[in-house]
Amino acid sequence: MTDGEVKDSAGPRNRTMRHLALSIVVAIGMCGAHVARGDDVTLIAPGGVRAAIQKLVPEFERKTGHRVIATFGSGGGTRQRVVDGEPFDVPIVQPPFPAVLASGNVVPSSETPLATVAVAVAVRKGDLKPDISTPEAVKRMLLAAKAVAYPNGAFGAAAGVSFDETLAKLGIAGQMEPKVRRVRGGAGAMAVLAKGEVDIGLTFLSEITDPGVEAVGPLPREISTPTAFVGFLFAHARSPEAARALLNFLSSPDAAATYRAAGMQPGR
Repeated sequence: MTDGEVKDSAGPRNRTMRHLALSIVVAIGMCGAHVARGDDVTLIAPGGVRAAIQKLVPEFERKTGHRVIATFGSGGGTRQRVVDGEPFDVPIVQPPFPAVLASGNVVPSSETPLATVAVAVAVRKGDLKPDISTPEAVKRMLLAAKAVAYPNGAFGAAAGVSFDETLAKLGIAGQMEPKVRRVRGGAGAMAVLAKGEVDIGLTFLSEITDPGVEAVGPLPREISTPTAFVGFLFAHARSPEAARALLNFLSSPDAAATYRAAGMQPGR
């Protein structure tokens, strides 16, 4: 042995065992890191439930280690993408959804009510809030308005489809046509209202978030039925366990407070 060399007092057998133990520790550490990272879970949902979902996702990710990749669209557009078989692990759709069930792309037994939301009236911040307590009061408000904005049902917006039905129930669809502005999405309707381009705006209560507007309240049930949001498991989810964990969390008592804060009613 020359100067500067350090003699290894362990024999060949001891060195081999030490290297094996080190390899096992590294392997266990790598496995642990994989578990901690969790799985990616994809979700698609209509815009009406977006505000609540975006608040719930960070808590779910913190508790489980999974990562949620969310996509939002119109009610009709979301439903059609699920029918077409786009691979979202947790699809959230609005009734009616017989085509969704018939497609074979969701697990029928996983049907889970999440929340409901009503179409509501909004005005510019600081404006006088009109009486909307009865169908007749709503009718008077609409006929007196100079211009009204709401989501375009032709683009699949469920709030727009619902309000078109309300106008028909009130018997004033023809009278209102010259002064309605159908825009893309609830956020679009609220932006038009905030700018003062219309004096009344309507969309789902959960979408009235523009700081320049204020919610008056939901339309009476006699002329407007709240819309439901229902979750499913995709029939070919990449990680069924993580997908079910997300669906369970979105329908849990812990999620109920978030739905209420967004102007919705929990589905359970």
